[in-house]
Amino acid sequence: MRIGSAVEAKSGISASNPEMIVVRGYDLSKGLVGHISFTDHVWLLITGTAPEASQRRVLDATLVAIAEHGLVPSVVAARMTLAAAPEALQGAVAAGILGCGSVILGSSQAAGDFFHEIAEAAKASGDMDGTIRETVTRYRAAKRAIPGYGHPLHKGGDARAARLFEVAAEAGLSGEHIKVARAVEALLPELIGKALALNVSAAIPAVLLDAGFPVKALKGIPILARTASLVGHLLEEQLRPIGFIMAHEASSAITYDGTSPEGFVANEG
Repeated sequence: MRIGSAVEAKSGISASNPEMIVVRGYDLSKGLVGHISFTDHVWLLITGTAPEASQRRVLDATLVAIAEHGLVPSVVAARMTLAAAPEALQGAVAAGILGCGSVILGSSQAAGDFFHEIAEAAKASGDMDGTIRETVTRYRAAKRAIPGYGHPLHKGGDARAARLFEVAAEAGLSGEHIKVARAVEALLPELIGKALALNVSAAIPAVLLDAGFPVKALKGIPILARTASLVGHLLEEQLRPIGFIMAHEASSAITYDGTSPEGFVANEG
């Protein structure tokens, strides 16, 4: 029994024969290796076309901006996994990436969907502010967070977001989605009763969408960037291990409040 939609059994990404490997229409060995950067290759693999210099610059900037952010949950999970299974680097990287969701890393996709929805509706209505008001009100009524705004540390503004907007402007790619992102930030005090600065998870999709990056692939960019950082952390974990230290500190930081036999004291000794 066939499962899923009935589509042609075809793929346009790569193929090979004994003499050649073709990737998106290019001879991999002669046309790509040694000729393009990895950032170029990412754009090519995802979109099917080689990037313009301006598109490469914006994509490169987003990858650099989101790759590393200290001992965040994805890094902690990866380092503790490697401590427990030192032979499985791939498992440790996977452990770090599996937590990509609405709070960590995945919020760029949610913000991109949000901006894309507003930009398309505003194009039809000719009223960006009205579209933002309607969309934010609908999100709030559904108890959905406004993705890409607010940060527990960078409350006064996220320097990474500001720099990404500068890069987009320098590359000549500052467009409608950046306008939407900034307009939402300006209207939030009126709409939700408090100011929330846009963060890097808002800036990444805004600049990428203005550069022509596909909305459905946005989540892949933070995942790709953080993978590079995880490999760095996992090399350090092998040379200067802290995984079990983090596990011990986590155990010490949590107070047991369940039932226990008389005289039992948790974490004693």
